[in-house]
Amino acid sequence: MVTTSDIRNGLCIRYNNDIYKIVEFLHVKPGKGPAFVRTKLKSVTNGKVIDNTFSAGHKLDDVRVETHKFQYLYNDGEFYHFMNEADYTQIRLLEAALDNPGLMKEGEVVTVLINTEDDMPLSVDLPASVILEVTHTEPGVKGNTATNATKPATVETGATVNVPLFINEGDKIKVETEKGTYKERIKE
Repeated sequence: MVTTSDIRNGLCIRYNNDIYKIVEFLHVKPGKGPAFVRTKLKSVTNGKVIDNTFSAGHKLDDVRVETHKFQYLYNDGEFYHFMNEADYTQIRLLEAALDNPGLMKEGEVVTVLINTEDDMPLSVDLPASVILEVTHTEPGVKGNTATNATKPATVETGATVNVPLFINEGDKIKVETEKGTYKERIKE
């Protein structure tokens, strides 16, 4: 059991007969009335995100988890396949367990949260940022740079990321995995 003061990003809790991972939280202490914690919870079974408010001091049933490093192998349409780097065992997960599957390229090392009670994988955490190559983007229009103009670019994994106009096909870019946004161009 944990209380609302123990809430942090990535904490897994049992709530409404399901296991949820805390994605975002905010402790609020209004001038009038009791304090509370506003949270965004992501279901590890179906991927749905819900908003919930817990009163201060509320007790939550936490789920003990272990983290293991896994290498992303491939995706067969329905499942994503991973291999444990320590003992080479393989697991497969549904897309709902992944936060941003479009930014994962084959061979990427990710962190998998595993429930210690039944050894079932709960969710996959990508690194903070990944480096991907731009495979397709339209050329920027000259003179269209008065503001922070962006254009869509398709990266090697098939995901679409909005990038500045100076990015061309073949450039390598750093993408923030949490939001799926462009960070910087990588010079070689």
